Amino acid sequence: MAVCKTCGKDFFRIQMVEGTCLQCVEDARALAASEERIARERTVSEANERAAVEAIAASRIILTTESSSNLPVYERLDIITAEVVIGMHLFRDIASAFRDTFGGRSATMQKGLRDARTTALDELRREALALGADAVVAIDLDYSEISGGGKSMLFLVASGTAVKLTSADGTKDRA
Repeated sequence: MAVCKTCGKDFFRIQMVEGTCLQCVEDARALAASEERIARERTVSEANERAAVEAIAASRIILTTESSSNLPVYERLDIITAEVVIGMHLFRDIASAFRDTFGGRSATMQKGLRDARTTALDELRREALALGADAVVAIDLDYSEISGGGKSMLFLVASGTAVKLTSADGTKDRA
């Protein structure tokens, strides 16, 4: 007789797989399958929710100017900001140092800047959406580099004013 390492019951060795009884093996497989199904459903649900929020957020108007002739601002809601810090990992640092020494454009640094800008603007859109704004105006992007201790990071602060718009007839727009 052998003892199952999971449930502690006695079984014949032929009723065990690697020290675990067949019932515990089956229970573990069922639990793993259930957890995998739940995780898959959660991932799909989160992805659908994220896609819906991003689709709504992407439709929001964002401008670097305070006003536009075809953008009638009804109400200024609040100043909103988004901060993004992107670490330039070791390989980007090496590629940047190489470009810095020999000259030319650094695709890795450009990609880091582009990623930071895209993320910051997406976060501004989400903040505007949360406030019920129709647009974000007067957007300002401020870039900085944080370096020291052998590390370098890109820091971007995006700020703007969340506003509600009116339609051509002067009523509040339901964008």
